Amino acid sequence: MKIHEYQAKQLFADAGIPVPPGEVATTPVEAYEIAEKINRPVMVKSQVHVGGRGKAGGVKYAENAEAAKVLATSILGMDIKGLTVKKVLVTTAEDIISEAYVGIILDRVTKNPVFMVSSAGGIDIEEVAAKTPEKIFKLAVDPELGLRSFQARNLAYKLYRDINQVRATADILMKLYDVFWKVDASLVEINPLITNTASEVVAIDAKINIDDNALFRQKNIAAMRDLDAEEPSEIAAREGDLSFVKLDGNIGCMVNGAGLAMATMDLVKRYGGDPANFLDIGGSSNPQKVITALKIITSDPNVRSILINIFGGITRCDDVATGIGAALDELNLQIPIVVRLTGTNEEEAAKILSSYKLPSEDTLDKVVKKAIDLAGLGK
Repeated sequence: MKIHEYQAKQLFADAGIPVPPGEVATTPVEAYEIAEKINRPVMVKSQVHVGGRGKAGGVKYAENAEAAKVLATSILGMDIKGLTVKKVLVTTAEDIISEAYVGIILDRVTKNPVFMVSSAGGIDIEEVAAKTPEKIFKLAVDPELGLRSFQARNLAYKLYRDINQVRATADILMKLYDVFWKVDASLVEINPLITNTASEVVAIDAKINIDDNALFRQKNIAAMRDLDAEEPSEIAAREGDLSFVKLDGNIGCMVNGAGLAMATMDLVKRYGGDPANFLDIGGSSNPQKVITALKIITSDPNVRSILINIFGGITRCDDVATGIGAALDELNLQIPIVVRLTGTNEEEAAKILSSYKLPSEDTLDKVVKKAIDLAGLGK
C-alpha cells in the first residue's frame, strides 16, 4: 500500500524528522489560504502515487498566495501517468544548497532492511544506479540489533563533511529506521534530503510504501488509503481476493499461483509479447473469482488476447472452467481467449468448455505462443 507525500511527512514529523511546514488542499481557494498562512514562497505539489511529478508539471514554485492559487488551478485535475490529481500539498519553498538521497528497502534475499544513501539526490535513484553507481552507498542492517549510532554516522559522512550536518543526518537516519519498523514499511525514502542556507538538513520529500500483509495491525495506516489514487482494477482485485498488478502490455494473463504466473509472464516476454497484468487467482476453486478476474482483465482497453493458464492441484480445473463459461455468458467477451487447464478434473473441464469452442493447448510454451498469435503479435 502506498500513502501520499503529505501523509508520509506527517509520520516523519511525528518521529521528529525535520520537514517543511505545509497543508493539503483540494481546491485553489484552499491552496491560497494555506499559502497566505505560510506567508512566504511555497511549493504546490500534486499528490498522486507515481514518480516523476515534477517532470510532468505537477510540482511548481509559487512566489505568493495568489500565484499558489493559479498553480493549484492548473495542477488540480491534471492527469499524471493515468492518475488524476485531486489534492495538492502547499508547503514552504526551501533555499536549497545541496540535495541527497536516503532510503530503506527490504532485501527479500537477505531478509534485512538495507539503507541506501547518495549525494546525488533530487533524481530517480534508478538513474543514479545506472549512470553513477559509485555514488550509492548501501548498508544492510541486522534486524536483531537495529541501526547502531556509529553506522548512522558512517552513512551520514558519505553525504556531508560539516560535523553539525553529519550529526543532524545521523539523527534523521536513526528516526527513519524507527519509522520503517513502526509502520511495517517495505520502503521509506527521502528524495531529496536537502541542506538549506541556514545549514539545516531537511526532508523536503517523503515516500512510504506499506506491506499489505501488515495492514491488519496497522489500522491507522490502513485508514490513510486513498482509493481515488489507485487503479480501479487493483481495487476490484483486492475486493475480489485476487493478487493483481496492472502492467503496460496487451496479453491479459489469468493464472493460479504466483510462481506459475511469473513463469507465464516471462515466457510471454520471451516469445515477443508483453503481459498486460499479473493476476493470480490463488488456490481457490470458486468460479466467481474467475468471473471477477476476467472482468478486471477485460476492463483494460489495451488487452488484445487473454491467456488462461491453470495447473490444478487444490484448484479444480472444472470449477475454473465453470467460471470461464459463466464469464463468457455474462460478459459477451469479444477478446480472443486461449486456455491451458491441466491437473485435477481436467477432463471434466474440457467437457464444460467444449461448447464454447475456445482454443486450448497442453503445454505452457504452446499456450503462450497461441496467445501472442491471437493478439496479432506473432512473427
